[in-house]
Amino acid sequence: MAFVLLPRPKRAAMSALYAFCREVDDIADEPGKPAEARRRELDRWRKELDRIFADKEPELPLARELKSTARAYRIPPEPFYELLRGVEMDLEIRRYPDAGLLDLYCYRVASAVGLMSIEIFGYRNPGTREYAVSLGKALQLTNILRDVAADARRDRIYLPQELLDRFGVPETDILEGRWTENYRRLAEEAAGWAAQRYREAARALPAEDRRNMIAAELMGMAYWKLLQTLRRNRFDVFGGPRPSLSRAAKWGLILRAGWNRFLLPSRPAYG
Repeated sequence: MAFVLLPRPKRAAMSALYAFCREVDDIADEPGKPAEARRRELDRWRKELDRIFADKEPELPLARELKSTARAYRIPPEPFYELLRGVEMDLEIRRYPDAGLLDLYCYRVASAVGLMSIEIFGYRNPGTREYAVSLGKALQLTNILRDVAADARRDRIYLPQELLDRFGVPETDILEGRWTENYRRLAEEAAGWAAQRYREAARALPAEDRRNMIAAELMGMAYWKLLQTLRRNRFDVFGGPRPSLSRAAKWGLILRAGWNRFLLPSRPAYG
């Protein structure tokens, strides 16, 4: 829904980019398929990227569409490869010992997408790249807090072990879906990391590029609202439906984002 506020050519380009991101993420997460088979599929995408940036014809239809987008908007190759490295981490890492490794993961699977996206949105100030990095990490941390239970069912815990140890949360509590006050305190700490990234993004976005970042700002607003919902629910994600925003709430945010774009371009929308 964030793409609805973009001009048609940029909306089409973002759809191609999103399809690529969704494709490689689904490969890494495909249940029942051996890790080696998934790694081969990701290696095939790495070869497709090699063809795209060597100006050769890719084999996959989606890769050909992606090549047109990358060329039209002069998207540099490195964020594409970083995203592949990020989803490959899901094939190898099921526990994160510390915040440093988690930060690298968030950069690869989210900030890299932001760095690709801003080339399509268009920007003039190099500071917008810092905005994309910070906002990507904020969104990914929010996503991790929302999906703790779903990830645990796949035997993945993204919250760092150092955080579990500090707040006295045994791994079994997460794997078996037990909410405790210690877990709430742990999640509040991680939410503070996310909130700091939102504030960094709000400060980093140059005023002259705010209008062009409307789709990214809309995502920032939506995920900030989701983070507040998680806080109100005391981060209890182990029972009931997966926390999300209603369709009406999303359309409300779209209207607000449009208002901010045309009437209040310098006003932060989150953080």
